Amino acid sequence: MVLPDVITSLHNPQVKRLVRLRARRDREHDHVIVIEGARELSRAVQAGVDVHEVYVCPALYSPEAAQLAPGLPGRVAELSRPAFEKVSMRDHPDGVIGVAAVPDMTLPEPPGDAVIVVLHGLEKPGNVGAIVRTADAVAAAGVIVLGRGADPFGPNVIRASQGSVFTVPVVAWPEAAALAWLRGRDFRLVACTPDASRPYWDVPLTGRVALLLGTEHQGLPAGWRTDGAVRIPMNPAGGADSLNVATAAALMLYESARQRHVHAAGGTPA
Repeated sequence: MVLPDVITSLHNPQVKRLVRLRARRDREHDHVIVIEGARELSRAVQAGVDVHEVYVCPALYSPEAAQLAPGLPGRVAELSRPAFEKVSMRDHPDGVIGVAAVPDMTLPEPPGDAVIVVLHGLEKPGNVGAIVRTADAVAAAGVIVLGRGADPFGPNVIRASQGSVFTVPVVAWPEAAALAWLRGRDFRLVACTPDASRPYWDVPLTGRVALLLGTEHQGLPAGWRTDGAVRIPMNPAGGADSLNVATAAALMLYESARQRHVHAAGGTPA
């Protein structure tokens, strides 16, 4: 596909295609992902993602986009400001959008002391992206999105993760395949649920452990609580009966990181 140097028409086929690729079914049909933002695109390139084409609008460049622009990969076309604003999914775009091949969604063989996050039924891209970003921060071994939850490489997940989806192994698997993979590698399944008896800081989270989180209104199905469950204590006199799932994931991941640090130093984690 040959891209024109400058695209000004809002009815240009490439503009129409970028608008169409907002929909998950169309991205999956074309086997591509859409990466908007200089930071996110830069991290994708650093991770070796195959970026086919890039659309830019210098009039909208942020300082980060202006710095990235000279080294942009793939075929680059310039959009007029009205055309770019039509295809952008952001209120304040920074003038860079890439179309890339879907990254290889596999999990490498984990080390003996690996933490993986398993997300059941999460549909909000902001939550999934925030969890991936936290998983990146604590060097988690991966994130598994079960079933047809939020598209792990959807534009809003990429944005919420600030590009961490390209540095943490992320997969979208059916439940049976995910459970078989985890069991085959001796992971302990630790479910976070408000009806558990033990607080999360009283449970060992070292070794190979999978932290399981579900939606705030439905939680986790019984089949995913096979090894035990933990809760995040809440103020009994308060009005809140649950935490945002991304907050819950952050608490669990950092407690696991704390225990690993103590264990590595020769202490007793819990």
